[in-house]
Amino acid sequence: MAVSDSPDRAEVLEWVERVSAFLAPDGVPPIAGRVLGWLMVCDPPEQSAAQIGEAIGASRASLTTNLRMLMTMGFVTRRTRPGQRTAHYRLDPGAWHTVVQRQVASIRSYLEVTEDGLNLVGPDSERAARIREAHEVFSWMARVFADAPPPPPPGRKR
Repeated sequence: MAVSDSPDRAEVLEWVERVSAFLAPDGVPPIAGRVLGWLMVCDPPEQSAAQIGEAIGASRASLTTNLRMLMTMGFVTRRTRPGQRTAHYRLDPGAWHTVVQRQVASIRSYLEVTEDGLNLVGPDSERAARIREAHEVFSWMARVFADAPPPPPPGRKR
């Protein structure tokens, strides 16, 4: 996609679909991925559910469920405006930083679970080997993140 101030709508929707396809293997439903992609590029940055649905071709019922999921995950913020009944949604500033930090903490937390599993079944059983495989991978990931430089601050321009 060419860089411009006003990309073609078809190119934008193609990019939104790429975001959705990227997130799908991690269990993010296609509509949630499209909503997230749309909120990353839409103008204005706050959109009503009707605007989002029209843009990505999603039903109101599907949007409600997926917007709720994205809010729970920490990606989307819901806002109301004084005197208006319509809620507007936007990408939460710093969302990516927050979500990744939560995932890193989850990796460290799962190490405790695998350690408890190894203590439960004993160190030399076949069951221990299956647990140890998970423990070793999560230990490696925890070390990688511990040794990594901190992420860039939210909102920093390229």
